[in-house]
Amino acid sequence: MLLVWNYFVLCFSALLPLINPLGSALIFLTLVGPAPIPVYHSLARRVAINTLLFFVIVDLVGSTMLRFFGISLPIVEVAGGLVIAAIAWRLLNQESTDPSSEKMQAATQMKAADIDCDLRQKTFYPFTFPITVGPGCMVVTLTLAAHTPQRPIADNLLAHAGLLIAILVLCLSVYLCYAYAPRIAQNISPSTAHGILRVIAFILLCIGVQIAWNGLVPLLASIVHPK
Repeated sequence: MLLVWNYFVLCFSALLPLINPLGSALIFLTLVGPAPIPVYHSLARRVAINTLLFFVIVDLVGSTMLRFFGISLPIVEVAGGLVIAAIAWRLLNQESTDPSSEKMQAATQMKAADIDCDLRQKTFYPFTFPITVGPGCMVVTLTLAAHTPQRPIADNLLAHAGLLIAILVLCLSVYLCYAYAPRIAQNISPSTAHGILRVIAFILLCIGVQIAWNGLVPLLASIVHPK
């Protein structure tokens, strides 16, 4: 049980700052817009499930898939960092929306099923990847999985169980923050929410650039100092 706890703490502490459920919820709120509450609950459930499947697949077959396609981790970091930076740049320059605007009034007159159908196509990209989980999460998960004890098998299973429990807790936090994102925003004034979103978007931009740079450094090193 100590091994399960150790890998739970390690995985949870490493992924929580990257996922940042509360901060990502504000970005999610901006991207979804003035949709009915049931739509938020439906999207949050789908994003949480997608997030869980993403981590499980990366944990189990991530390294094998990268080797199959001949993709290195630095390439994943560069490409993923650029995608995150592009989304953050769009959010940083997005015009603020007033919840009492005509757009909100028009949305309330639309059927929840119509809005849900339109937004459902975005549940994986960009709501799940890269807004909720990105290349940083992929790299961290691959690293943690690679450092689990391989022998004996019981220790390997316990270590992966600790990783899975941490992932389940994080997915639950994602669901709660995303499902109740409008209620969270209601407790914040529009000007404050606008300012917070700009700060989060800027931090997300920095994270994207940092992830891309982390991948670029070894690539440049391999050119300057080839083996």
